[in-house]
Amino acid sequence: MPLSRFVKAKEEELTRLRSLKQLPAPYRGKRPGFAEAIRGQMPGAIIAEYKRASPSKGDINLTMSPEEVGSMYARAGASAISVLTEETYFKGDLSYLHIMAKTGLPLLRKDFITHPLQVAMTASTPASAILVIVRLFETDAELNAVLRECQTFGLEPVVEAFDAHDLQRAQSLGARIIQINNRDLATLGIDLNRSYELVTRKQKHETWISASGITTPQAGQKMFEAGFDALLMGTALMASDHPGRMVERFTRNGS
Repeated sequence: MPLSRFVKAKEEELTRLRSLKQLPAPYRGKRPGFAEAIRGQMPGAIIAEYKRASPSKGDINLTMSPEEVGSMYARAGASAISVLTEETYFKGDLSYLHIMAKTGLPLLRKDFITHPLQVAMTASTPASAILVIVRLFETDAELNAVLRECQTFGLEPVVEAFDAHDLQRAQSLGARIIQINNRDLATLGIDLNRSYELVTRKQKHETWISASGITTPQAGQKMFEAGFDALLMGTALMASDHPGRMVERFTRNGS
């Protein structure tokens, strides 16, 4: 299952954005600081994700609304919320960002972003941050164009790497928030050693997030001890009977 399938699924969205005479105006409300929220609880920050489905798991939780889950996450002490907006494989929607902004927590738009127009569209929502996956860009010039657009609109790019080459590209372009995805989106396999190996290259000015495959407070604590500032958790939360209580297990170290 090549990574390109996700890019292809976004072609219709990009065609629509290109056809617009004018994009929606940027959101005029407050965007809570994403990195700031992590730093306020690091190490130990939890970015809790609203994730309805995935390519590896199929439908995960289609019954719980973004309002319900967002409220649970806020009460449980999550530092921020990741909101999947990709429609084809994850059954997400851009409108969920507007709904979950009511929590007051910083929001990360998690999607397959490849073009500055998608960044500009994100800027019309209350999102504080946007996921930028290094491997989706053939050239550093294309990647840098998206990062510059994030800066233009005051969105914090969370730059995701899968390996040392991705990480080198991210750091060379000045990424300040780096996410290591333990799931390879090409194979859907998970390897936590990916995080352990790459975090040794962390620089002092960077905020680091480990994502995917962390299912117990003990595993999470090991990531924090290795040098990560935050964990991003999706499936483990949404597949549980009560996503909020699951977050509490991590924010309280299982107590």
